[in-house]
Amino acid sequence: MAHARITSIDATDAAQAPGVVGVFTLADVGLPAVPGIILLNQDVKRAPLADDVVRFVGEPIVAIVTEERYQGEDAAELVFVDYEPLPVVVDPEQALKDEVVLHEVAGTNVVMRLGEPPDEHLFDGCDVVVTERIVNQRIGIAPLEVRSAAAAWDGERLTVWQATQMPQASRDAFQAMLGLEPGQVHLIAPDVGGGFGAKTGVSGEELVMAWLARHLDRPMRWLENRTENMLAMGHGRAQIQRVTIGGTRDGQLQAYRLEIIADSGAYAGFGGMLAFMTRMMAPGVYAIPKVESTSVSVVTNTTPTVAYRGAGRPEAAAAIERAIDLYAAEIGVDPVEVRRKNLVANDAFPYTNAAGTTYDSGDYQRALDLVVEAADYQALRAEQQRRRASNDVHQLGIGVAVYVEVTGGPYAGNEVAKIEITPDGGAKVYTGTSPHGQGHVTAWSMLASEELGIPMDRIEVIHGDTDLVPVGGGTAGSRSLQLGGAAVHQASLELVELARKRAAEELEANPDDIVLDKIDGRFHVAGTPAVGKTWAELAIVEPMTVESTFQAASSTFPFGAHIAVVDVDTETGKVTVERLIAVDDAGRILNPLIVEGQRHGGLAQGIAQALCEEIVYDEDGNLLTSNLADFTFISAAELPSFELVPMETPTTANPLGAKGIGESGTIGATPAVQNAVVDALSHLGIRHIDMPTTPQRVWGAIQGAVR
Repeated sequence: MAHARITSIDATDAAQAPGVVGVFTLADVGLPAVPGIILLNQDVKRAPLADDVVRFVGEPIVAIVTEERYQGEDAAELVFVDYEPLPVVVDPEQALKDEVVLHEVAGTNVVMRLGEPPDEHLFDGCDVVVTERIVNQRIGIAPLEVRSAAAAWDGERLTVWQATQMPQASRDAFQAMLGLEPGQVHLIAPDVGGGFGAKTGVSGEELVMAWLARHLDRPMRWLENRTENMLAMGHGRAQIQRVTIGGTRDGQLQAYRLEIIADSGAYAGFGGMLAFMTRMMAPGVYAIPKVESTSVSVVTNTTPTVAYRGAGRPEAAAAIERAIDLYAAEIGVDPVEVRRKNLVANDAFPYTNAAGTTYDSGDYQRALDLVVEAADYQALRAEQQRRRASNDVHQLGIGVAVYVEVTGGPYAGNEVAKIEITPDGGAKVYTGTSPHGQGHVTAWSMLASEELGIPMDRIEVIHGDTDLVPVGGGTAGSRSLQLGGAAVHQASLELVELARKRAAEELEANPDDIVLDKIDGRFHVAGTPAVGKTWAELAIVEPMTVESTFQAASSTFPFGAHIAVVDVDTETGKVTVERLIAVDDAGRILNPLIVEGQRHGGLAQGIAQALCEEIVYDEDGNLLTSNLADFTFISAAELPSFELVPMETPTTANPLGAKGIGESGTIGATPAVQNAVVDALSHLGIRHIDMPTTPQRVWGAIQGAVR
């Protein structure tokens, strides 16, 4: 049940089943309920196991420990829970009315409210004002690798192996929630697999498993199955937006209002505060004089929402980019021309938008020009007109999106790196960032090799072990290269300086006269390369290690422009993405191949939200999309070969000039594809279709327009 009071739990039969070591409820475990992050309603708390009330289908209630996994599956069937049903609310708009309150102590379903009361004069003077309700649907994170963890207690210390993006933060959370002292948890993050933002923090299942390992004094492991992952890991997006945009009839934007209802799911978790990120990026790339945004986050009887690739920024781009197209259609001006007329000027950077967010650098005009040229935009419009004139069954849609996002977090932050020279002249690089597919080992080796002159194959990158790397911010928000990579770069420079001083002592020379020959990794006096010292020779004299903390000057703001070309079968409603042309400017590029991989992955997930992926509940709160067949997980078969256009606009926020790239695809591609689908049918009078643009939804819109 999605919402019910637990009247009794009978685990008698389960406790006697074969292989069962123990059956535990919250009363047995005794771990407290805790509130969400500080921005959220602190009266809305969650315990690792449900106690008196369950609030979503998939919420853990009982922990069963067995010798073998299959025995746990059997024993679970023998646990009987009696419920007193409570009213269910799955619609965030209904939850906002507080007719069904999930958390009695809080007295309301609202967990966060941001923004000032609306200005009734915001659109005064506008020739045209357009309003639309937009659903940015709830979607599954769906990493191919589900959550997994293990733990062992040695009598004094707990070792936890966890698939996490943030090992140091997870270590601290285990210590705090289990009542252990600093240093009593050793956390290791082995190969994590896909994270996409959802593998941060510590889940109730992982916390209970760690408690059991200590309580039973036995090594313990936990691995969820796919349905458990879809039910309980967390979901992304889940916003209902109302956009209102106004301007002149010739395309000059004057005012924009964004109203957000964000669905937190059953508890006030990280997803509850993501509307904060949406609001700070609300105006996107446009110099709109007047911008107003408000948000309210509510709890519902659904799986809690979490960060998902882009985490609040895709929602902002989706809103403003749909608003621009709605406005362009209303005034009869090409959507590219409306965008071009309102982009932030190149000489305005650093630019503070109307929401108070300062963008570091950008060239939005060039990004739009590049993508329009690469797509051969005018030829596409000509082909569209040809198909419309012939009443072709297959209509062509062209969708445009220009976006900006924030990476490195709204407050940037810092990251630590340590480099140690090994006795054989190689190097070990210790990093506080935690790779799970982003290529950190290659990138960090490149950075160190460039400055140290040590071949990449002799550089070992160490991460994810809190005993070896006790301090670190982990990987999220596209922070890694601009913070973690910059820390490695900085430590490399400091290590070279240390080595120059040591070489000067050995060579009896002035340190200012010592140079590093990066070809063979030798230090020598300038002009006399015959006599020198290698890294190995210097390390023999005394161990050589440098630890450095890099503090970013600010967050960075990658940007880009996407054009999607779709074919819409007007008889069936099927949408096929024929082309996706993307400009994604992430500042100075370190490794083009890694960047290309990040762009491909992001584009795939962005297109997936626009086309097919959606988490669906029935009115009773039962999840109807609990596997990869029902969820319609996208595959390569549904995707074109992406056309990637290069562009680099360096930032001054870090010495690498780098911005984040991991989330760009999900921010630009989604509105581009949605806009393309609507554009294909705009001649029928269709102005908006909510995502996902499934055949059924598109066909229904066509039928409604034809009638």
